[in-house]
Amino acid sequence: MTDPGSSERRTRVLRRTLRRQPHDREIFRLAAPAFGALVAEPLFLLADSAIVGHLGTPQLAGLGVAAALLATLVSVCVFLAYGTTASVARRVGAGDLTRAITQGLDGMWLAAGLGAVLALGGLLLAGPLVHAFGTSAVAAPYARTYLRISLAGLPAMLLVLAATGVLRGLQDTRTPLVVAVVGFGANIALNLMLVFPVGLGIAGSALGTVLAQVGMAASYLVVVVRGARRHGSALRPDLRGIRAAASTGIPLFLRTLTLRAALLLMTYVATAAGTVAVAAHQVAFSIWGFLALALDAVAIAGQAIVGRHLGAGDAIGTRAATRRMVEWGVLAGVALAFLVVGLRAVYVPLFTDDPAVRSLLRSVLVVAAVFQPVCGVVFALDGVLIGAGDGRYLAVAGVVTLGCFAPLAITVLLTDAGLVWLWWAFGTFMLARLVTLVLRARGGRWLVTGAALPPR
Repeated sequence: MTDPGSSERRTRVLRRTLRRQPHDREIFRLAAPAFGALVAEPLFLLADSAIVGHLGTPQLAGLGVAAALLATLVSVCVFLAYGTTASVARRVGAGDLTRAITQGLDGMWLAAGLGAVLALGGLLLAGPLVHAFGTSAVAAPYARTYLRISLAGLPAMLLVLAATGVLRGLQDTRTPLVVAVVGFGANIALNLMLVFPVGLGIAGSALGTVLAQVGMAASYLVVVVRGARRHGSALRPDLRGIRAAASTGIPLFLRTLTLRAALLLMTYVATAAGTVAVAAHQVAFSIWGFLALALDAVAIAGQAIVGRHLGAGDAIGTRAATRRMVEWGVLAGVALAFLVVGLRAVYVPLFTDDPAVRSLLRSVLVVAAVFQPVCGVVFALDGVLIGAGDGRYLAVAGVVTLGCFAPLAITVLLTDAGLVWLWWAFGTFMLARLVTLVLRARGGRWLVTGAALPPR
């Protein structure tokens, strides 16, 4: 029988969580526009895929390979946004807007330089990289063309990441939303014009995206430079500041690398399970990625809010905001879990007509739904610790959690246990992340107050 007392306690906790709290307005003010901007980013690739798909299957296959390489490059550089958000938010909390914008500009100079280096390296290695993916002979030329043209826009892409971090640190998530939406619209218009009327084919799609990214970067530069002049921040590059930004980003880079390694290992095991399994995994992973964007909006709010509170020396307010973001993370995870399971009959048929894929996909989605509340807490606490500048711990925790997941994934591979068990193993990976993050958050070593980020 259900314990009436336990049920009553759960009801009280739910009522308390749903009751409006002092931090709610700030969380929603930052998280809602952040979610819109996050959703707009993958739409660039969807728009390219929809347009290039009308050119032919080899072109679409080439786009898939080139886009995967570009996505990997950009994703491992996300520390440019995260590290900049944390450092700028601390200075904002300390009331030093001049130094806040200066640190943001240091991150942007780092992004421009890193983007130039990676673009040059990518241009030299474009052929071998495409070949390493096992690209077919008919698709490889299109992949190389798209990749080489897109690499020219890599400095702009990384500048967009860093500038987004600056504005988030300044507690502004609306401007990134506006820039992302306008950039997405420009991307579609440019691609349609360059691919078809101009007749550039897949090269036109790549060029249109590059032009849209350059336009977004220019828009951010106007906003940030205007703020720098208003508050007397230096615009010229500062080597010490750039080195400091790079030093702050190294742990976050390692943390992101461990996450990418786990996801790549998961894809490898799913691929080895057969055509039906990899098809179901691709759809399930796409859905999981969209849900992650919703939860990541709370994490972005956490980065900005926690950084500002710690910069202002408010450890108590940091604790209160953290607790509230975790509560909202749990609620969002529970709501998403019910939507994933409850609406399967509606959206699963939209992805495939294959009965075998549909059946397997429905089973996998149940597992994905079970772990959504866990993901809600993980994303919230991850954002909190990033905002606190606790990158070194996150890097170490990433290695530990990857070490927990890898043996399980390999066991699934060796025993041919199937896709459902692979997703249970991935759920264990999220549980391991939960444990490492909760243990850290319950302690006080990450609560370092002051205008500057704690030393690595």
